[in-house]
Amino acid sequence: MDTLEDYLKRNAKTYPHQVAVVCKDIELSYGELWEKVLDRSTVLKEEYGIGEERHRAVIFRSSQDIAFLVNYFAIHLAGGVAVPIESSAPDAMVSDLRETLKDKVFPKEVADILYTTGTTGKSKGVMISHRTILAEAENLTWSQGFAHDTVFIICGPLNHIGCLSKIFPVVYCGATLYLLEGMKDLNAFFHALDYPCTKMATFLVPANIRILIALGKKRLASYADKIDFIETGAAPIARSDQLEFCRLLPHTRLFNTYASTETGIISTYNFNDGRCKESCLGHAMKHSRFLITEEGKIACQGDTLMMGYVDMPVQQAAVLHDGTLYTNDLGEIDDEGMLHIKGRVDDVINTGGMKVDPSEVEDVVLALPGVADCICVPALHPIMGTVPKLLVVMRDGKVLDKRAMAQWIRSKLETYKVPVIYEQVEKVKRTFNGKLDRKYYR
Repeated sequence: MDTLEDYLKRNAKTYPHQVAVVCKDIELSYGELWEKVLDRSTVLKEEYGIGEERHRAVIFRSSQDIAFLVNYFAIHLAGGVAVPIESSAPDAMVSDLRETLKDKVFPKEVADILYTTGTTGKSKGVMISHRTILAEAENLTWSQGFAHDTVFIICGPLNHIGCLSKIFPVVYCGATLYLLEGMKDLNAFFHALDYPCTKMATFLVPANIRILIALGKKRLASYADKIDFIETGAAPIARSDQLEFCRLLPHTRLFNTYASTETGIISTYNFNDGRCKESCLGHAMKHSRFLITEEGKIACQGDTLMMGYVDMPVQQAAVLHDGTLYTNDLGEIDDEGMLHIKGRVDDVINTGGMKVDPSEVEDVVLALPGVADCICVPALHPIMGTVPKLLVVMRDGKVLDKRAMAQWIRSKLETYKVPVIYEQVEKVKRTFNGKLDRKYYR
């Protein structure tokens, strides 16, 4: 059992009628899913010329449906590297990526390449191994209690590690996935919770938790005896939201997890333990370890670490060496050996689990003739949590058209990078040497 697909094949043979995935009220058993994966892998071998000796990348847009799962597993089975990308990525960006990767042959151990802005905001292709996928599957299974009868709801983008990683323990245990297209439709989320089973679980970024607390509090509480556990992560969760979540779901295990694309799934803490420790990320999982450097930064070790970056040896060497991944997260370890996060060193805006490079947004905005200056900063939204905010200085007395500005940015960047809040200002604060003074706006 060297790959996740080995477990998928086992499930198809051991319990072929077990429901593997539910999407838009369509159910697919493990036997049916495996047959689709087999058929798709044959097509991929011919279409992309991949195989044992031609371990090439296959780029495909992320989608919240059964087709994503079939593609993802089939690429691995055919001997390729899965490269899921943001569904809203501009066509030009996709074309550039295809051109960059088309002639590359990767080591057989590489399973996925996940593109992330990372801690510096620069787009990096993070190589994930098959070994890492199985280590993450076991980390989550044993630490959070995934089981064969778990029905796990995924409502976030599958090209990011936060949600993609939940596929791993589900297949490892032969459990059931329930796929949703985001959290914009709360009725669809609650409809998923009505699925006929006894044990449900999900992953929600803090912004989604805030939405549920604000708009669906009573209805969420009605499922308190059915929800086995909920994991959150990707961004800090407010203390008030932690406490309210525990009050609404007193019998549910609520996990705060430390993970990133580069480190993999490292630690987790059930904050519904009666203490609800703020900023706590728990003990290291079976295949992972963490430590704090002299600078106070979190460093990680173990089988869940990335293999490296695609064609970025300098950046890779700066963060990964001697079996240790050095992050830009500040942290500390308490007397119980549990990890606590204390913030980030960099200026990247973490919104709903997505990392936004503010300079990338600013570059797009400054390309408009009517814009004199701008800065993209993090701001708190009453429902969505941390979101990008754009402050704009217009030229020649012009008035900022917020709608047009948003449409312009959306035509150039992925949807999650588009600022939510816009404000026209007379000037942008800069340092004495002309740099944007980001600290001033924190």
